[in-house]
Amino acid sequence: MNAGGSRTRGPRPAGAAWLVVALLAGCASSPPPAGTVEPAAPASTAPAPAATARADGRWPQAQGEVLGRNARLLVYRPATGDSFDGIAARFLGAADQGWQIADANDAARPLADQPLRVPLRPLNPLGVQADRLQTVPILCYHRLGSGVSKMIVSPAGFEAQMAWLVRHGYRVVRLADVAGFLAGRRPLPQRSVVLTFDDGYESFYRHAFPVLKRYGLPATVFVYTDFLGGGDALTWAQMQEMLASGLVDVQSHSKSHRNLIERLPGETEERYRANLDAEMRIPRDMLERRLPPLKVRHLAYPFGDADEAVIDSAARHGFELAATVVPGGNAFFSQPLMLRRTMIFGDMNLDAFRSRLEVSRPLAAP
Repeated sequence: MNAGGSRTRGPRPAGAAWLVVALLAGCASSPPPAGTVEPAAPASTAPAPAATARADGRWPQAQGEVLGRNARLLVYRPATGDSFDGIAARFLGAADQGWQIADANDAARPLADQPLRVPLRPLNPLGVQADRLQTVPILCYHRLGSGVSKMIVSPAGFEAQMAWLVRHGYRVVRLADVAGFLAGRRPLPQRSVVLTFDDGYESFYRHAFPVLKRYGLPATVFVYTDFLGGGDALTWAQMQEMLASGLVDVQSHSKSHRNLIERLPGETEERYRANLDAEMRIPRDMLERRLPPLKVRHLAYPFGDADEAVIDSAARHGFELAATVVPGGNAFFSQPLMLRRTMIFGDMNLDAFRSRLEVSRPLAAP
């Protein structure tokens, strides 16, 4: 997970009184249940290993001391070498949740012997602040390479955009993480962004995949299966390689890329319903059969178009998230099968790219 912008904080007052205040004030928007803060048995205070993942990809266990906890929060005194990701791996079960500890303490990194609040339950899963509402932009790319079409983003332009996101503290999250956010179960970092790529062009493997690996950024590729196997399309071997990296997910963009809300000439209503069923079912079944253990639960509507019949069909075929190309960010109350998605074009400079990143929306005064 890419780090946020640098922040500093002054020393906090020590002592048992601060521990109680920290635990009880940590969930200001959602008060903790009544009860006392119970001191925990001290953990080892030996110095932790270096704050980087081991060769096997796992984070070293945090080595500081647990000072107290209740059902919602834990107070932890870091040891030298502790990292937010390592602390999250120990107490939250997932190193990629280290951002929650950083945000709860408004800190860029743990400082040895300065106690931290570790939220054991999400502090603000809906992303609602006093004056703003968190929204998650989903960016939509198509082809990378050279050419005059606005649908083609240059490799240099794409890398500049990814470097800008990392440099300015944006966090690229997986599309699957948005489902938990919409259900109110999983908070997402402020300034979260999702990357998606439509159609399944081979240029994604050639130009985008190396950049994503270099920066450690996840992305979803929406493919339509009639296109696969052609000269300009991803191969099954390339998709298997990218899935194995853990960074790239492959999901459905329909079977044929027809506009799903339009009837073909002479297509009866009965035939239309049968064809719509095939557009949903065939790519899901094919991708899962050819790319195990992939589960296809996300859909990008061709041309971004969907109506009641299309949405009902997507739901019946088990799709949990589906995306349009209506621009903007997605708040917690967004319709999961009508997600907003913002197109990124080849003629955009970095200022135009930045303007498309709607990560929050002001709340109107009552």
